Amino acid sequence: MEQRIKLLFRKYLSNSCTSEELEEFFQCIHMSDKDESIRQILQETYESILNASDAYVNQAGDLIIPGNTKPFVVPMKPGKRLKRRVLTAMSITGLVIAVFAGGIYIKTRHQAGKTTSFVALMKKTSTERAEYKYILLPDSTQVWLNAGSSLEYPENFDKPVREVTLSGEAYFDVKHAAERPFIIQTGEILTTVMGTAFNINAYADRKNIKVSVSRGKVKVSRGSLLLATLVKDQEIKVSKKEDQSLQKILSTNTVAAWQQGNLVYEDETLSEIIADLERVYDAHIQIAASRMNSVLVTTRFRRELGIGQALEILCKLTDSHLEQKNGTFIIQ
Repeated sequence: MEQRIKLLFRKYLSNSCTSEELEEFFQCIHMSDKDESIRQILQETYESILNASDAYVNQAGDLIIPGNTKPFVVPMKPGKRLKRRVLTAMSITGLVIAVFAGGIYIKTRHQAGKTTSFVALMKKTSTERAEYKYILLPDSTQVWLNAGSSLEYPENFDKPVREVTLSGEAYFDVKHAAERPFIIQTGEILTTVMGTAFNINAYADRKNIKVSVSRGKVKVSRGSLLLATLVKDQEIKVSKKEDQSLQKILSTNTVAAWQQGNLVYEDETLSEIIADLERVYDAHIQIAASRMNSVLVTTRFRRELGIGQALEILCKLTDSHLEQKNGTFIIQ
């Protein structure tokens, strides 16, 4: 692990990290707040690079950082060669001051086929299974975070655009601010609002992202392509992998029904419902027959009904039966 962190640090300085490596590197930085060993590795790496005042880029465009025994070479990918330059102690110091202050996170924005990385002071709030949180953002926007979800947002909304990143599900009541759109990024899907209330369901194990509006107006896009403009009681379901979307009119009071303790499913696959129930009840559930995963189900029940009775209802609807073994519920 030590060598991996050092590699990521040096690749970051050479601007040769992939987006995955950037995320991994800054995750290490976040972990250093609680793990002294990681913090020590970062500090030692910083000092070794700072002491290597003769670090340079060779004619091939590779970054050369002299070490105690032999030079450390960071090869550049074809097409991403660096201009010949010398790393200064000042530039490295500036980076590390920011790094060790904590809270730095690399964001990647996709626009018109281009990928742009920028540094921002970010916060991240997460929930475990069967856990729910209320978040008041710096602009007074209110967010209710569902189980097994996370929200990344800046410490201050000091840019023309208020932008956050959601993984999982959340209900937003956005504070209206003229000329300052509020954007939620969920993978490639962008949801843009000025001031309204809506729900986004974008769990990683779901095939689709759902945006449902309870008040106001919301624009949903894939990159620069506008998919839909939604108003009250409308919903769009967007495929994560395919350029497909389905817009529909919602039943009354179904937007963010989970906030009131209602579990509502309309034409959802059994596998997605089971994944949701695992988060809601922090339970382990298996579907024995793979053919049942894609069975569509429409049902609703109260959360306090409990996992056992909820699964019994699903079994009746899918003509299956429920067993429990070693703490795991099995649908057969």
